[in-house]
Amino acid sequence: MRRAKIMVVDDEHLIRWSLEQNLKKQGYEVCTAGTGEDALRIAREEQPELVLLDYHLPGINGLEVLQRLKEIDEEILVIMVTAQGGLETAVNTMRHGAYDYINKPFNLDEMALVVRKALETSELRREVVQLRSEHKKQGPPKILGSSKHMKNVLEMMAKVAKSDASTVLVQGESGTGKELVAKYIHYESARADKPFVAINCAAVPSTLLESELFGHEKGAFTDAKTSKKGLFELADGGTVFLDEIGDMEIGMQAKLLRFLEDRTFRRIGGAKVIPVDVRIISATNKDLMKAIEEKVFRNDLYYRLQVIPIFLPALRERKEDILVLANHFIEVFSKEFGKPTKGISSMAEKLLVDYNWPGNIRELKNVIERAIILGNDENLLLENLPLEIVAKASQVTVPLTTFKLPPEGIDIEEVERELIKQSLEITDWNQSKAAKKLNLGIDAFRYRMKKFGFLK
Repeated sequence: MRRAKIMVVDDEHLIRWSLEQNLKKQGYEVCTAGTGEDALRIAREEQPELVLLDYHLPGINGLEVLQRLKEIDEEILVIMVTAQGGLETAVNTMRHGAYDYINKPFNLDEMALVVRKALETSELRREVVQLRSEHKKQGPPKILGSSKHMKNVLEMMAKVAKSDASTVLVQGESGTGKELVAKYIHYESARADKPFVAINCAAVPSTLLESELFGHEKGAFTDAKTSKKGLFELADGGTVFLDEIGDMEIGMQAKLLRFLEDRTFRRIGGAKVIPVDVRIISATNKDLMKAIEEKVFRNDLYYRLQVIPIFLPALRERKEDILVLANHFIEVFSKEFGKPTKGISSMAEKLLVDYNWPGNIRELKNVIERAIILGNDENLLLENLPLEIVAKASQVTVPLTTFKLPPEGIDIEEVERELIKQSLEITDWNQSKAAKKLNLGIDAFRYRMKKFGFLK
């Protein structure tokens, strides 16, 4: 694991030594300097992430060292160490870019806490920069579909992304890709460089949801040990995705409506009014009009949320997209698991298209992932599909119209043996070709060959 590098700058040898030993015990790499000139030289050579900088130094003072450190590396964290009573000086250094300050004489435990907090902040900043960089490289998520339904949805998404629409409501069954739509709108918009934060309103207890969205002040309730920013504040300039909005408790709905009116709020236990600029994208798989009739969803909130409504069709309503999506998932999972599968057998195709997909795209993705893991053929075969799909497919037609079951019945093992034999004969005993004739994987076919004595 990477260790953070800290530089201690102080003209008193005892202070440098004690801080160095203490920080090394905590697992940090430590370098030291006794003057501002040495600090600048070492900073260029060692590139520390954090500097503990004494204000009163021989030669150039701490304030000038701070300014020149920031010229070397704008991201470097500097904690100023000041003499007792030097509050005005400390505040001045923070105006010039210091992360924090600590007064002399200091407690080593107090210093350790300030250092840890500063490095955690630095790590979070790096993660945010990395995530934003990755999103820029990846661009918006890929949404596939050539059906008429999806073409209309894609056109609507593109228009919304480029607009200033502040509220969007995405409706559709579970598994249709509502969060994907929200991410597409965000990353295709002018807000792409700002945060995208998501919360599932059904997964968070109603007593905690207000705190998650609006934040709270220290002491606002029993467990509020520190102040906390809510998602609306953290996402300022970006997008908040409220999934399963239909499950939000009615009292919380009133508070959300009030926020939507002017985009301002107060943290729980706070008096300060905080304005933010966020786009709210809500999603639900529920019938909100029915919920309004049942008095569990506010009529005024519904109309405030659905300024721009987007309806995602169920997968069974866009059957021409099923094989497009299936082949996409085959490509993704074959690459991920190192499998040779590149296509779908004709019988498997028919079952995939005929199946009603109650779990929509999420279910299709899971089925393909499972099939790729279990299969080892160039084509995804009938035997790789779950039994429920084979059983529930609406129309399964097998070309056995020339075969009639005799009144006295027949031994199914003999039928299977004869089919294995005939498939081998018509392919000149090419096992791979014979297996494909029966829609079997090569391993399953060889098992049956051995079972019936055709393979020793």
